[in-house]
Amino acid sequence: MKRVLLTLTLLVVAVTAAVGGYVVYDYNQWLERPLVESESAQPLIVEPGTSFRGLLRQLEDEGILDQPRYFEFLARQSDRAGRIQAGEYLIPAGATAPLLLDRLVRGQVVQHRFTMIEGWTFRQLRAALEADPRIVNTITELDDAAVMERLGKPEEHPEGWFLPETYSFTRGTDDLTLLRRALRAMEEELQLAWDNRQEGIPLESPYEALILASIIERETGKPEERRKVAGVFTRRLQLGMRLQTDPTVIYGMGDSYDGRIRRQDLRTDTPYNTYTRHGLTPTPIAMPGAASLRAAVDPKDGEELYFVSRGDGSHHFSVTLDEHNRAVRRYILGQDN
Repeated sequence: MKRVLLTLTLLVVAVTAAVGGYVVYDYNQWLERPLVESESAQPLIVEPGTSFRGLLRQLEDEGILDQPRYFEFLARQSDRAGRIQAGEYLIPAGATAPLLLDRLVRGQVVQHRFTMIEGWTFRQLRAALEADPRIVNTITELDDAAVMERLGKPEEHPEGWFLPETYSFTRGTDDLTLLRRALRAMEEELQLAWDNRQEGIPLESPYEALILASIIERETGKPEERRKVAGVFTRRLQLGMRLQTDPTVIYGMGDSYDGRIRRQDLRTDTPYNTYTRHGLTPTPIAMPGAASLRAAVDPKDGEELYFVSRGDGSHHFSVTLDEHNRAVRRYILGQDN
């Protein structure tokens, strides 16, 4: 009888060892196997407050994990089950469980990009922020003055104060956070430009440089022309000539602008009409980029006082009014001189 019991015991031990060995072998294979058989990355959003058990269920429901028990063992044996960070993730094609766990613990969330375009108005910037589904809207019901107050700039006109750049952010970032970053970036870039300004330029403050830079930004998108355009405006200011630049008229027209400027519009006085008023406009008219800021305080020397669009994005610059009128007839009216 004892011999029979001993035989059965040895048999049970042998079977247990065999099964255990199979489980270990299967687990080790699972560690090296891709979680998702896909050629493209798979998104995963871990909401704040999600428990580890809740994450396991989510991963299984979304078809990412076929062995949640193994993933739990992997996380708990390395003491990382309680260190998962919320956020938006991308599981790359061919990713294994250890790689996913590492990303979740490190918080390697997806970095989105939002680009503020040079020459945008504040209205356009607000519309772009509101239209982006990845950004949390908090200012939709606020007017411009309230937004600037939230940003620590009460009584400041918002136009021009946000540096057009591409900003990285994570899902769930709110609009005020991005505006605050762009505002801080503009303040730094403007001060840097002002500290390196030419001597003798007809600008009294960094804010005046911001205004002029916004006009330069709206007048030309060609890098090689910015300092030349700045030179024309600088000499006009020094000589007491009106700037006579169309983008300022358009800005002053507001919602009434329909894509065309008529002779009557040039004669209709607004605070922004540089055909009817001397000097700079009361505020910027758009968001200038860093290159336009530098051009405003470092204009190119020369004698040109006029320029006109060639219709291809570039401009013809003239020293005299007669030369300018000939250029207008050629490039605007299509007449041979």
